Amino acid sequence: MVNLTRIYTKTGDDGTTSLGDMSRTSKNDPRLEAYATVDEANSYIGVVLTVANLSDEVRKLLVRVQNDLFDVGADLCTPVVDSPQYEPLRVLESQVSYLEEQIDKYNAELSPLKSFVLPSGTPASAHLHVARTVVRRAERRTWQAIHAFGEGVNKLTAKYLNRLSDLLFVLARFENKSEGDQLWVPGKNR
Repeated sequence: MVNLTRIYTKTGDDGTTSLGDMSRTSKNDPRLEAYATVDEANSYIGVVLTVANLSDEVRKLLVRVQNDLFDVGADLCTPVVDSPQYEPLRVLESQVSYLEEQIDKYNAELSPLKSFVLPSGTPASAHLHVARTVVRRAERRTWQAIHAFGEGVNKLTAKYLNRLSDLLFVLARFENKSEGDQLWVPGKNR
């Protein structure tokens, strides 16, 4: 368990920060960009939980996702190395599979799509769409870190984020079930 006794350390005042293995890196490091954007996504899911009238089931799912996003962040901030001194927390395929199960479960209750969905509808749906876009950005930042550090970054983190953005899309549609989706009409206003 993490024990936070001091909030400020002043060690980052030189433009560097500690990774999970206690090595120092620039605050411009792609890994930091990735896990900071994961943190932003997690915070936005927190907004969803406070402003949206969600079912207990969806609320419970999103709280689980928030916890898993901390796992993703912990994974991204700890370089993958052979024989680490301490066993690092890593995202597992089972976490990705869980998201896929939830996507299938909620998507089964929705009508098939005939066009792209405009982010709108209920407040819950609109906020879930914003959370989805932040997660997509976190995924892109994660791929930048993977491209920069290769096998030093767990690729399952990117896979998890990809599935999470899909889940948030499905949940946004699920939250709009009573109103229906607002669909994109290509060239409608030309």
